[in-house]
Amino acid sequence: MKNTLGSSTKLILLHPYIQKQGSSNRFWALAFVSFLTLAFLLTLIYTRESKITTSVTVASTITSSSTPPLSKAVARALVHYASNSNNTEHMSYTDIKHIADVLQKCSHPCNLLVFGLTHETLLWKALNHNGRTVFIDENRYYAAYIEEKYPEIEAYDVQYTTKLSEMKELIAGVKEQVRNECKPVQNLLFSECKLGLNDLPNQFYEVDWDVILVDGPRGYWPEAPGRMSAIFTASVLARSKKGGNPKTHIFVHDFNQQVDRITSDEFLCKENLVKSKDMLGHFVLERMDANSFQFCRNHNSTTANSSS
Repeated sequence: MKNTLGSSTKLILLHPYIQKQGSSNRFWALAFVSFLTLAFLLTLIYTRESKITTSVTVASTITSSSTPPLSKAVARALVHYASNSNNTEHMSYTDIKHIADVLQKCSHPCNLLVFGLTHETLLWKALNHNGRTVFIDENRYYAAYIEEKYPEIEAYDVQYTTKLSEMKELIAGVKEQVRNECKPVQNLLFSECKLGLNDLPNQFYEVDWDVILVDGPRGYWPEAPGRMSAIFTASVLARSKKGGNPKTHIFVHDFNQQVDRITSDEFLCKENLVKSKDMLGHFVLERMDANSFQFCRNHNSTTANSSS
């Protein structure tokens, strides 16, 4: 008898290759979808970061370019009230105004370096609106006090190793080392010149200073440090500029004092003297070649026949 089940039922066999092929297709489909998802996420993240970066850059550019310099009216008011202070040690109106006029013409942002924390400290900071103003003082406690009281003030203390009574010897030492440690063009951070200040923060020596005011350190007795180091350092910083305006305005207050005048003649040079009135000397120095080994072109030493 024949099996009736066999004649009425169809037996279907699935070849193993067919099963593997379907599984493989699903795998590649899943991989393709995953790839598209990952690509979409990466594109989204990159686009978002690019927009943020662009927005920050544009905002920064707008802020820096749209911030106006201090108006002349405000500058005149500041100069007026500072020069009419009851403080007996304040600068005269003529001296303050001369410095203020140069700061007004300084290209923004202007880099201003001031030797000495004085009655005019806040004035210089205000007049150099949107610029960088740095103060150097020999009294570390007073520098810390000023920074604590006025957080917007950037001040550093420095230890002067010079004595006023040693002015002649110090100037003679510079002349002896003018081709080595005391070159007019150099990075003072690595210098051992006795008149060079080399213990300030590293980034200080990388700034291209546009205006430098020497109004410190204080004191004119024999053991006082004098302003020889400040004037020498200012002259080297001006001549060693890497960029920015090739000219640097240097003001020496108390220019009527013999020591300041002699040191200025030696390192800032008479041919660079723009104006000398009241107690202020105004010099304009230009950037010099690194192979220059002479401070002044027309140099007639004033120390030989001068007493300290």
